[in-house]
Amino acid sequence: MDAHAAAERFVRVWEAAWARHDVDAILALYAETCVHRSMPFRPPHRGRAELAEYLRWSFAAEGGADVRFGTPIVGADGLAVAEFRVLAMEKDEGAERPTALAGCVFVRFDADGLAVETRDYWHTADGHEEPTGRLFLA
Repeated sequence: MDAHAAAERFVRVWEAAWARHDVDAILALYAETCVHRSMPFRPPHRGRAELAEYLRWSFAAEGGADVRFGTPIVGADGLAVAEFRVLAMEKDEGAERPTALAGCVFVRFDADGLAVETRDYWHTADGHEEPTGRLFLA
């Protein structure tokens, strides 16, 4: 699978699966020995099992997610990047409050089109605010 097809599949599955909190659908995008970095100063999640733990932990505090990914951009070296934004209800001590999350993901794929390395950078804001300067969001 070429990197362009893999990247398009990656963002479309993530978009639908995140909204449903479908961990299995997301894990199917990753190689068994993948490395996922969720923030620059957190330790990486190594392998599908650690990634699954992280996803379940993240989704447990989130409800009602509206997820959008932009069209991925793929460089000559096969590195793909895509912006995303999520409007969700964050669960906190029995109450829910609206939050917005905006960021981007960097992905490298293997020859089978599975993600072997991913890195996210993201920010959150209170309320359901759309991010400004949405250059690549569809």
